[in-house]
Amino acid sequence: MGEDSAAGASATAGHTAAGQTAAEQATAGQTAAGQTTIVIGDDHPLVQAALRDALGRAMPEVRVIECPDLDSVMTAVGQRPDGIDLVLLDLNMPGTHGFAGLFLMLAHHPTVPVAILSALQDPDTIRRALAYGASGYIPKSLSMPAMADAIRAILSGETWAPPLSAVSSEADEADAARRFASLSPQQLRILTMIVDGKLNKQIAGELNVSEQTVKVHVSSILRKLNVVSRTQAAVVAGRLAVGGDVLR
Repeated sequence: MGEDSAAGASATAGHTAAGQTAAEQATAGQTAAGQTTIVIGDDHPLVQAALRDALGRAMPEVRVIECPDLDSVMTAVGQRPDGIDLVLLDLNMPGTHGFAGLFLMLAHHPTVPVAILSALQDPDTIRRALAYGASGYIPKSLSMPAMADAIRAILSGETWAPPLSAVSSEADEADAARRFASLSPQQLRILTMIVDGKLNKQIAGELNVSEQTVKVHVSSILRKLNVVSRTQAAVVAGRLAVGGDVLR
């Protein structure tokens, strides 16, 4: 499997022409006519990069503001709430756990749509998010094109959530656990670094192995987890909290 260049760009630069950091948005001018502005609140660079690139391809007019914690989300929205079209908010990131961030956003900015972006997929969590006022619930396990479609639906005024019959079941979790059990200790270490958005070269340097060795391990990890990309592997890892503080 090749490098996830989008993740690398996010990890090293923090943003691209299609995305801005929360600090940069504070001094940004007014949104251009016809431009859609989306704030992504998520502390994992792999998710930020993948979403930014997917949205950039699906909606060329989009402006993305990337925020790694709740404080930066609140700052970004507070600067110009009338210019924010949607906030995508992780359930658990620095500054918030569970629905606290959603409640805070809706209390301070009731006219700004907020959709939950999470690796949690149980029906009860989805129902509660919608009941508490979320404009949508987007599982991180969705493909990037499907995420973009869901976001477009929310921007058009719909309330979007996956069919509850399609969310992950206990059997799915058990299967994921069996797949993780097949990973070697070295592969688990590499997986946690993938979650952090690190490139193969960075992983090789930290583990003191060749980059080719890392590539072989990454290919094996993807095969064992039955996924096709580093982003998907990181999302599955988050469902089982591999390595502690990973994707939620």
